[in-house]
Amino acid sequence: MDAVPDHDFSRRLTAVAGEAETALERLLGNDALPGEVVRPPRLMEAMRHAVLGGGKRLRPFLVVESAALFGATGHGPLLAGCALECLHCYSLVHDDLPSMDNDDLRRGRPTVHKAFDEATAILVGDALLTLAFDILAREEVHPDAHVRTALVRELGRAGGIGGMVGGQMLDLAAEGRFEAKRALSESEIITLQAMKTGALLRFACRAGGILGKADAAASAAIDRYGAIVGQAFQIADDLLDVEGDTATLGKAAGKDAAAGKGTLVTALGIEGAHAKLDALVAEAESVLKPFGAKADVLRATARFIANRRT
Repeated sequence: MDAVPDHDFSRRLTAVAGEAETALERLLGNDALPGEVVRPPRLMEAMRHAVLGGGKRLRPFLVVESAALFGATGHGPLLAGCALECLHCYSLVHDDLPSMDNDDLRRGRPTVHKAFDEATAILVGDALLTLAFDILAREEVHPDAHVRTALVRELGRAGGIGGMVGGQMLDLAAEGRFEAKRALSESEIITLQAMKTGALLRFACRAGGILGKADAAASAAIDRYGAIVGQAFQIADDLLDVEGDTATLGKAAGKDAAAGKGTLVTALGIEGAHAKLDALVAEAESVLKPFGAKADVLRATARFIANRRT
């Protein structure tokens, strides 16, 4: 029996999403901060279009709940989650560009380059990326400068060469952008997805351990949990691309299949992919056993990620 009923988990997710939305609205205000000359109105409007009013805020939620596991609560973990959300949203804006995935819809609304223009979309991504590190460096996140430095370093690696950006490059190469297109092996797909999608979700969980100054064993456990839910998220996303529809998803469905992208759904088949999701949820629950009931929300999160429909 689930220790956290679905309706209680949903309330918790919605509550954190609302708190994150409020904090992001403040962070994306028009008033210049010390060190800034002025915040250009068009840039701020486009940044708000990219970030506000959409999404489940799963990444901030994972930061908040992972930090709570180690006794770190309050505004600091929420602010760290908002920094991660800014970086995540930058990646969506750039992924949607004509030179990348060329998407017209995101979260049921026109993508930034469609609502504004391509040059503005590029600058929105640049601004959100740099804002993420601005936020993480603030004392509001954590009074210990060593903790803030660790967060900045870890997010830089998760979002950079050996993480999300590197994964995107591998994805473009697999599409045949730079060389002959070829089918990826299952291990290659897992590596690509662990970088492109999984790295930021894994960081969300690692960040909780950093904020709570977890010991080595606990840090390793929450890191493994983050890797598991990162892989589960991508498999669920790939299944939605096959089984979902544009109206429900808020973005174009069937694009991966049409582009012939290598996914674990392609490699394992639909039934195999669902079985893999079940196995990942079981592994996530096993990894969290040492934390007892304190990890019930994270257990429910793993089930939510595996079973999501949008």
